[in-house]
Amino acid sequence: MYRCTECGAEAAKWAGRCEGCGEWNTLVEEAAAVKAVSSAAARRSGGPAAFGAGGAIVAAPRLRDIEGTAAQRWTTGLRELDFVLGGGIVPGSMILVGGEPGIGKSTLLLQAAARLEAGGHRTVYASGEESALQVKLRADRLGGAAGDVAILAETNLETILASAGALRPAVLMIDSIQTVFTSDLEGAPGNVGQVREAAGRLMRFAKESGTTVFVVGHVTKGGGIAGPKTLEHIVDTVLYFEGESTLDHRVLRATKNRFGSVDEIGVFRMTEQGLDPVVNPSELFVGDRALHASGSALTALLEGTRPLLVEIQGLVTKAGFGTPQRVATGYDARRLALLLAVLDKRAGLSFAQLDVFLNVVGGLRLSEPAGDLAVAAALASSAYDRMLPDDTVFIGEIGLGGEVRSVSQTERRIGEAANMGLRRVFLSHRGTPRRIPKDVALVAVRTIGDLVQVLFA
Repeated sequence: MYRCTECGAEAAKWAGRCEGCGEWNTLVEEAAAVKAVSSAAARRSGGPAAFGAGGAIVAAPRLRDIEGTAAQRWTTGLRELDFVLGGGIVPGSMILVGGEPGIGKSTLLLQAAARLEAGGHRTVYASGEESALQVKLRADRLGGAAGDVAILAETNLETILASAGALRPAVLMIDSIQTVFTSDLEGAPGNVGQVREAAGRLMRFAKESGTTVFVVGHVTKGGGIAGPKTLEHIVDTVLYFEGESTLDHRVLRATKNRFGSVDEIGVFRMTEQGLDPVVNPSELFVGDRALHASGSALTALLEGTRPLLVEIQGLVTKAGFGTPQRVATGYDARRLALLLAVLDKRAGLSFAQLDVFLNVVGGLRLSEPAGDLAVAAALASSAYDRMLPDDTVFIGEIGLGGEVRSVSQTERRIGEAANMGLRRVFLSHRGTPRRIPKDVALVAVRTIGDLVQVLFA
């Protein structure tokens, strides 16, 4: 029997397209239940118990009768990883780490394995993509701290689970789920059925044994983790490891976490000795402010619970020919077009004959509306070719009427700006915070026209 991983429709034979939902390559083979016919016959006979024919009856205690306390988390020794996980590893959980090939997923897990082993938590590293010698060479390059980690160069799921059951590790790392296969299903490793079955069995092993399971997953061209979507539903935590190949820093982002908050980020710097946690990410994303020029503005964003200072760079030049260009790196092009229209209509700055280029420093993607005011200030600064003050940060959302709107958690953003030595904050006149650092001055503006008037009058 075959079942669709998207809609759950059944089919007697495999087909390229599901007749239920119309999706392609979603039918996977499933072992037919031995007692399916007899159970159906029992249900037709009537009676409430008939619906559970063939199943075991178990007790259902009330929640108030459940005894026990929350297990203490294990720290990995990598501060940024522990922060994204919500304070450390929860015993018996399953964590999925996704990212593009070569981004540093294996390096991150091997460093975490070395520190967990050194902290008394026995760790087994199952590598299906590399041989034991290749993993050893990486460990030597990272300083040799992972020498005590047990290595399994194996791709058969049954062998991995049997070996882990005998070794009884505190942490089991699978690198990667796309290389693991079970002999109970047909098909090559990495297909939808193999990935889903392997993930399900690893989750059961984690819950029954109390072993924390880390699983590495590759991403598709669209940026999602390869395999069925149920893979992300099965696990407890989903982490994405992001970064540009031309930059030396990496961002670890949580998109799902049953034991902590989501949308937290951890920042690492890639070095010859591995990944080093970045103590103050704001210094990394602010850029080189020594070479200050027009078109540069700072804003304070919130990534989860962490405030970050980010530099926005705008460049406005005369269009060489044809339709003016609108190029944005790390920023939504449609949002840029909207802000340009507001600047034209509400502040009298016309960009109709000008090329506009916008860049978010550090490879970040600016999606929070709180950065609108900084984007507008950077574009106006480049259009007037006048530098903005070095000690100024811009926080606020811009509406279509040109009004500057307040954003959430302004006090935390201002506090981060003060820690970085910034002394003046432009923000909305509504909802100004009451508690601010003594040496920080607030400049409240009502509209984008007021901002341009104050800065360039």
